[in-house]
Amino acid sequence: MGHDTSMLVLIAVLTLSFIAGSFGLILGYAAIRFKVEGNPIVDQIDAVLPQTQCGQCGFAGCRPYAEAIAKGEAPINQCPPGGESTIVALADLLDTEVLELNAEHGEHSEVPLVAVIDEMNCIGCTLCIQACPVDAILGSAKHMHTIIESECTGCELCLPPCPVDCIDMIPIKQTLADWKWPEPKTLSPNESTEMTHG
Repeated sequence: MGHDTSMLVLIAVLTLSFIAGSFGLILGYAAIRFKVEGNPIVDQIDAVLPQTQCGQCGFAGCRPYAEAIAKGEAPINQCPPGGESTIVALADLLDTEVLELNAEHGEHSEVPLVAVIDEMNCIGCTLCIQACPVDAILGSAKHMHTIIESECTGCELCLPPCPVDCIDMIPIKQTLADWKWPEPKTLSPNESTEMTHG
Protein backbone atom coordinates (compact mmCIF):
# COMPACT_ATOMS: atom_id res chain seq x y z
CA MET A 1 0.00 0.00 0.00
CA GLY A 2 2.85 2.42 0.79
CA HIS A 3 4.46 1.63 -2.58
CA ASP A 4 1.22 2.52 -4.45
CA THR A 5 0.87 5.82 -2.59
CA SER A 6 4.45 6.87 -3.32
CA MET A 7 3.97 5.94 -6.98
CA LEU A 8 0.79 8.08 -7.18
CA VAL A 9 2.59 11.02 -5.56
CA LEU A 10 5.49 10.63 -8.05
CA ILE A 11 3.07 10.54 -11.01
CA ALA A 12 1.22 13.62 -9.69
CA VAL A 13 4.49 15.55 -9.21
CA LEU A 14 5.73 14.61 -12.70
CA THR A 15 2.38 15.55 -14.26
CA LEU A 16 2.30 18.95 -12.53
CA SER A 17 5.95 19.57 -13.50
CA PHE A 18 5.17 18.78 -17.13
CA ILE A 19 2.13 21.09 -17.11
CA ALA A 20 4.10 23.91 -15.46
CA GLY A 21 6.98 23.48 -17.92
CA SER A 22 4.57 23.50 -20.87
CA PHE A 23 2.89 26.71 -19.67
CA GLY A 24 6.32 28.27 -19.11
CA LEU A 25 7.36 27.48 -22.68
CA ILE A 26 4.06 28.82 -24.07
CA LEU A 27 4.34 32.03 -22.06
CA GLY A 28 8.00 32.47 -23.05
CA TYR A 29 7.15 32.05 -26.73
CA ALA A 30 4.19 34.44 -26.41
CA ALA A 31 6.38 37.08 -24.73
CA ILE A 32 8.82 36.96 -27.64
CA ARG A 33 6.27 36.60 -30.42
CA PHE A 34 3.84 39.29 -29.24
CA LYS A 35 6.38 41.75 -27.76
CA VAL A 36 5.16 45.33 -27.99
CA GLU A 37 7.90 47.62 -29.20
CA GLY A 38 8.20 50.91 -27.32
CA ASN A 39 8.29 54.21 -29.12
CA PRO A 40 12.01 55.07 -29.47
CA ILE A 41 11.32 58.83 -29.43
CA VAL A 42 9.56 58.45 -26.06
CA ASP A 43 12.67 56.68 -24.72
CA GLN A 44 14.90 59.46 -26.04
CA ILE A 45 12.70 62.19 -24.56
CA ASP A 46 12.54 60.33 -21.24
CA ALA A 47 16.35 60.09 -21.20
CA VAL A 48 16.61 63.89 -21.50
CA LEU A 49 14.20 64.57 -18.62
CA PRO A 50 15.72 64.83 -15.11
CA GLN A 51 13.84 61.82 -13.64
CA THR A 52 12.71 63.66 -10.52
CA GLN A 53 9.19 62.16 -10.85
CA CYS A 54 7.95 65.36 -9.20
CA GLY A 55 4.75 65.84 -11.19
CA GLN A 56 5.31 69.61 -11.54
CA CYS A 57 4.75 69.22 -15.29
CA GLY A 58 1.18 68.10 -14.62
CA PHE A 59 1.89 64.43 -15.33
CA ALA A 60 2.45 61.54 -12.92
CA GLY A 61 6.17 61.39 -13.69
CA CYS A 62 8.83 61.85 -16.33
CA ARG A 63 7.77 58.89 -18.52
CA PRO A 64 4.11 60.01 -18.87
CA TYR A 65 5.33 63.53 -19.68
CA ALA A 66 7.68 62.11 -22.33
CA GLU A 67 4.78 60.16 -23.85
CA ALA A 68 2.63 63.31 -23.94
CA ILE A 69 5.43 65.30 -25.62
CA ALA A 70 5.91 62.55 -28.21
CA LYS A 71 2.18 62.57 -29.00
CA GLY A 72 2.14 66.37 -29.26
CA GLU A 73 -0.20 66.65 -26.28
CA ALA A 74 2.20 68.69 -24.11
CA PRO A 75 4.77 71.39 -24.82
CA ILE A 76 8.45 70.92 -23.99
CA ASN A 77 8.58 73.73 -21.41
CA GLN A 78 6.77 72.24 -18.41
CA CYS A 79 9.74 70.80 -16.47
CA PRO A 80 11.07 73.18 -13.78
CA PRO A 81 13.71 70.77 -12.42
CA GLY A 82 15.21 70.41 -15.90
CA GLY A 83 15.12 74.12 -16.61
CA GLU A 84 16.42 75.77 -19.75
CA SER A 85 19.03 73.09 -20.48
CA THR A 86 16.32 70.40 -20.69
CA ILE A 87 14.10 72.60 -22.86
CA VAL A 88 17.02 73.27 -25.24
CA ALA A 89 17.89 69.56 -25.37
CA LEU A 90 14.25 68.61 -26.07
CA ALA A 91 13.96 71.31 -28.77
CA ASP A 92 17.15 70.01 -30.37
CA LEU A 93 15.95 66.39 -30.20
CA LEU A 94 12.51 67.18 -31.60
CA ASP A 95 13.69 69.90 -34.00
CA THR A 96 11.27 72.44 -32.55
CA GLU A 97 11.42 75.98 -31.25
CA VAL A 98 13.04 76.62 -27.84
CA LEU A 99 10.39 77.95 -25.44
CA GLU A 100 10.70 79.79 -22.13
CA LEU A 101 9.96 77.73 -19.02
CA ASN A 102 6.23 77.84 -18.26
CA ALA A 103 6.06 79.66 -14.91
CA GLU A 104 2.72 77.99 -14.08
CA HIS A 105 4.63 74.78 -13.36
CA GLY A 106 7.24 76.29 -11.04
CA GLU A 107 10.63 77.91 -11.11
CA HIS A 108 13.96 76.33 -11.97
CA SER A 109 16.65 76.34 -9.29
CA GLU A 110 20.20 76.48 -10.62
CA VAL A 111 21.43 74.98 -7.34
CA PRO A 112 20.13 71.44 -6.70
CA LEU A 113 18.07 71.24 -3.52
CA VAL A 114 17.43 68.46 -1.04
CA ALA A 115 14.77 68.21 1.65
CA VAL A 116 15.80 68.19 5.30
CA ILE A 117 13.44 67.34 8.15
CA ASP A 118 13.76 69.13 11.49
CA GLU A 119 13.61 65.89 13.44
CA MET A 120 12.97 67.62 16.76
CA ASN A 121 9.67 69.01 15.44
CA CYS A 122 8.56 66.02 13.32
CA ILE A 123 5.39 64.45 14.74
CA GLY A 124 5.56 61.28 12.61
CA CYS A 125 2.35 61.88 10.69
CA THR A 126 3.67 60.07 7.53
CA LEU A 127 2.04 62.61 5.19
CA CYS A 128 5.43 63.48 3.67
CA ILE A 129 6.20 59.80 3.11
CA GLN A 130 2.96 59.41 1.17
CA ALA A 131 3.73 62.50 -0.93
CA CYS A 132 7.30 61.51 -1.87
CA PRO A 133 7.34 60.06 -5.42
CA VAL A 134 10.79 58.45 -5.04
CA ASP A 135 10.54 57.00 -1.50
CA ALA A 136 13.32 59.22 -0.18
CA ILE A 137 11.74 59.64 3.27
CA LEU A 138 12.32 57.07 5.98
CA GLY A 139 10.11 56.79 9.05
CA SER A 140 6.95 55.30 10.45
CA ALA A 141 3.77 56.52 12.11
CA LYS A 142 4.34 58.50 15.32
CA HIS A 143 8.11 58.21 14.94
CA MET A 144 10.70 60.64 13.67
CA HIS A 145 11.25 60.81 9.90
CA THR A 146 14.42 61.51 7.96
CA ILE A 147 15.41 62.11 4.34
CA ILE A 148 17.64 59.74 2.40
CA GLU A 149 19.67 62.53 0.81
CA SER A 150 21.03 60.40 -2.04
CA GLU A 151 17.46 59.54 -3.12
CA CYS A 152 15.85 62.98 -2.75
CA THR A 153 15.27 64.73 -6.08
CA GLY A 154 14.34 68.10 -4.55
CA CYS A 155 10.84 68.07 -6.02
CA GLU A 156 9.33 69.83 -2.95
CA LEU A 157 6.20 67.63 -2.96
CA CYS A 158 6.77 66.81 0.71
CA LEU A 159 6.46 70.46 1.81
CA PRO A 160 2.69 71.15 1.42
CA PRO A 161 1.37 68.11 3.34
CA CYS A 162 3.58 68.69 6.43
CA PRO A 163 1.23 70.00 9.18
CA VAL A 164 4.05 71.32 11.39
CA ASP A 165 6.21 72.87 8.65
CA CYS A 166 9.31 70.97 9.72
CA ILE A 167 10.73 70.33 6.22
CA ASP A 168 13.17 72.73 4.58
CA MET A 169 14.81 72.70 1.18
CA ILE A 170 18.54 73.35 1.33
CA PRO A 171 21.19 73.44 -1.40
CA ILE A 172 23.11 70.20 -1.87
CA LYS A 173 26.67 70.58 -0.66
CA GLN A 174 29.00 70.13 -3.60
CA THR A 175 32.08 67.99 -3.17
CA LEU A 176 34.89 67.16 -5.54
CA ALA A 177 33.04 63.94 -6.39
CA ASP A 178 29.95 65.71 -7.79
CA TRP A 179 31.28 69.12 -8.90
CA LYS A 180 30.99 69.83 -12.62
CA TRP A 181 32.08 72.65 -14.85
CA PRO A 182 29.15 74.90 -15.69
CA GLU A 183 27.72 74.21 -19.12
CA PRO A 184 28.57 76.84 -21.71
CA LYS A 185 25.79 79.30 -22.43
CA THR A 186 24.15 78.96 -25.84
CA LEU A 187 24.61 82.20 -27.73
CA SER A 188 21.85 83.78 -29.75
CA PRO A 189 22.67 84.52 -33.42
CA ASN A 190 23.13 88.23 -32.57
CA GLU A 191 25.59 87.47 -29.75
CA SER A 192 27.65 85.09 -31.90
CA THR A 193 27.83 87.71 -34.69
CA GLU A 194 29.01 90.33 -32.19
CA MET A 195 31.74 88.02 -30.91
CA THR A 196 33.09 87.23 -34.38
CA HIS A 197 33.01 90.84 -35.60
CA GLY A 198 33.62 92.74 -32.44
